[in-house]
Amino acid sequence: MKFETLRDTLLSPVQAVAGVVEKRQTMPILANLLLAVGDKGLAVTATDMEVELVATANVDVREKGEVTVPARKLLDICRALPEGAKVTVALDKGKLTVRSGHSRFSLVTLPAADFPAIEDIKSQRNFRVGQAKFKDLLTRTAFSMAQQDVRYYLNGLLLEVSEQQLRAVATDGHRLALCDLKVSCGDGGAQQVIVPRKSVLELQRLLGEGEEDVSVELGQNHIRITLTDIRITSKLIDGRFPEYERVVPKGGDKILTASRAELYEALHRTAILSNEKYRGVRLQLAAKSLKILAHNPEQEEAEDEVEIQYQGAELEIGFNVTYLLEALSALDHEQVQVTLTDANNSCLISAPQNELCRYVVMPMRL
Repeated sequence: MKFETLRDTLLSPVQAVAGVVEKRQTMPILANLLLAVGDKGLAVTATDMEVELVATANVDVREKGEVTVPARKLLDICRALPEGAKVTVALDKGKLTVRSGHSRFSLVTLPAADFPAIEDIKSQRNFRVGQAKFKDLLTRTAFSMAQQDVRYYLNGLLLEVSEQQLRAVATDGHRLALCDLKVSCGDGGAQQVIVPRKSVLELQRLLGEGEEDVSVELGQNHIRITLTDIRITSKLIDGRFPEYERVVPKGGDKILTASRAELYEALHRTAILSNEKYRGVRLQLAAKSLKILAHNPEQEEAEDEVEIQYQGAELEIGFNVTYLLEALSALDHEQVQVTLTDANNSCLISAPQNELCRYVVMPMRL
């Protein structure tokens, strides 16, 4: 195996896939990248047995072949070489040699045949979606995913596919984010898949802001997203996602409307003196004004007030301020609408006359 290229051309695919490689592996080969050189150039593959990333690059192929090399070392070598430098990579007597100018590196290898590859996912559904729109959908919901929850099906993002809509839902049991995207997903009725947290974070990193489409394939146990020169394949979480529609409040009679930026800034200021562990703030609703209060074990207090549109009865309710701030950040409208029922029920945060993105936050006792 031998090829020549520029440092930046080699760095790009190596950098794109190396994030999947875990620092601690059960199998030594999972610390490696698979380099495959063929007619179409170079393909670099990384996997942790749950997620597989493949990135391609056009290189000057001198000799075809494939081998695996330590991911971290190859990435550090590529980064350390000067920009625009010419690089020659060759496999010689079981070692991979990387040459550039006066620099020469010799890396140990493991056989490509031992590298675990995800087989054909036997896709049951295939559709295309705009790259920037897909990234936006994930960004507006992924922050509500659970982390290392014993309810393993919460440690991921639900993608619900119907013929004319792609919906993303995430919840950690205390708050929920739901966002819809109008897109043609082909025939086949409604389908739900749960994408693991790590795969969602990798997707957010890899998806760009461009208008070009990405291909989405859904198999029985896998999802595969193909960008221009990167392909990510992930196992799906085998579990039943909660019936989230039952959690979304309906018929709340206390509706306040406020400037999203003003409400965010007031919450952000008040949060400075909230309890660092529980992050609780108290909201006091009255006609035309919302008072936000916080205190902590050091007997420190913060108070702020926001002008709002509100006609309902007076109400006092407590929330985790982080959940409120993250929901407000995910919306990009000037005005925000908060719908409440009473002090014991969740609130619904959305934009007025816009139900595409909705956020549910459970109250907390203070």
